[in-house]
Amino acid sequence: MTKHPDNTLSLVADIGGTNTRVALADGTKLLPNTVRRYQNARYPGLETVLRQYISEEGNVDCKGACVAIAGLVRDGVGTMTNLDWTIDRDTLLRATNAENASILNDLQAQGHALGHIPESNLLSITPAQSSTPISPNAVRLVIGVGTGFNAAPVYETANGRFVAPSESGHANLPIRNEKELDLCRFVENAHGFPAVEDVLSGRGLERVYVFLGMQADDPQEKSAADIMKSVELGNDPRADETVEVFVKILGTVAGNLSLIQLPFGGVFLVGGVARAMAPYLDRFDFATAFRDKGRFAGFMQNFSVSVIEDDYAALTGCASHLQSIST
Repeated sequence: MTKHPDNTLSLVADIGGTNTRVALADGTKLLPNTVRRYQNARYPGLETVLRQYISEEGNVDCKGACVAIAGLVRDGVGTMTNLDWTIDRDTLLRATNAENASILNDLQAQGHALGHIPESNLLSITPAQSSTPISPNAVRLVIGVGTGFNAAPVYETANGRFVAPSESGHANLPIRNEKELDLCRFVENAHGFPAVEDVLSGRGLERVYVFLGMQADDPQEKSAADIMKSVELGNDPRADETVEVFVKILGTVAGNLSLIQLPFGGVFLVGGVARAMAPYLDRFDFATAFRDKGRFAGFMQNFSVSVIEDDYAALTGCASHLQSIST
C-alpha cells in the first residue's frame, strides 16, 4: 500500500553540484515532510536518485515531475555545470512514470516561486523609492549567488509566466577602480577569463580573500564559511575587507542587470551565499554600489532589492511551473 494517493502529487527536485533535494507537492504547496537530500557523488545519475526516492516514499505514483538544475537547459536537455550529469525529459518520464515532465534551470525555478513564498521569508534590503504603484505585470529579476552565479528575469505574459534562462555568471567582471582591475587580472591569470562567477560565488569569496592577502604580501587561504564566521566575530580585518569587496561588486553587477531588465517588480537575491551576505549588505553599502549609475542613480531607486530566505524556493518553483502548464 502506498503512502500517498495515486496520480495526485507532483515530484519536484533541485539538483545542485553537490546535493539533490527531492520532494512531493500538492499543486503549488510543497509537502515539507517529504523533502529528502541525496549526495550526488553516491549516484551515477539522476534517474537512480529519483527511483530511490520514489521507493522510499512508498512507490508514489506521481502525475507530474519537474527538476531544477544548476546548469544550462536547452531544448529539453539539461547539462550540469559542476557535475557530469545530463538530464533529458524522456529520462525524467521513465524514472518517475509521470504523465508530464519539465526541466528548468535552477534560477528559472526560483523565478516561478515568486508569489508563492511567504512574506516572512523575504528580507527587504533596499525598498523602492517611488510613488508609482507596482503593476502586477512588472518584470522581476532573480539573482542567484551560491556555488555559482546566475540571473533570470521573470515576465508575466498573456500566456502565463515566462522565466527566461541565462548564463549571466559567465559574463565579464565589471571594473570600477584600480583594486577591481587588479582583482580582474588576478582571476584572469588563474582561470584564463575573469567571469562574474569567479568572484560572486562561494569559491569566489575565497578567491578574493587570497587576492587581498597577496596584495598585502601575506598570502593566506580561508574557507568561505570561515570568512563569514570571522566577519561575524570581528576577529579578521581581511575577512571584513573581503566581504566589502564582494558586496560592492555584487551591487554593481545587480545594478547592471537591473538596467538591462528594468525589474520594477523587484530584484530578489537567492542562494546560500546571498543568504549569508544578507546581514552585511547594509554595513558594506550594497545600496550605494547598486545605485551608482551616474545620471541614472536616481532612476535606480525604482528597484527594490530583497533576499529570499526560503531554502526550498526552487522546489516550490518547480511545483508552481507544473501547476501552470497543467491548467
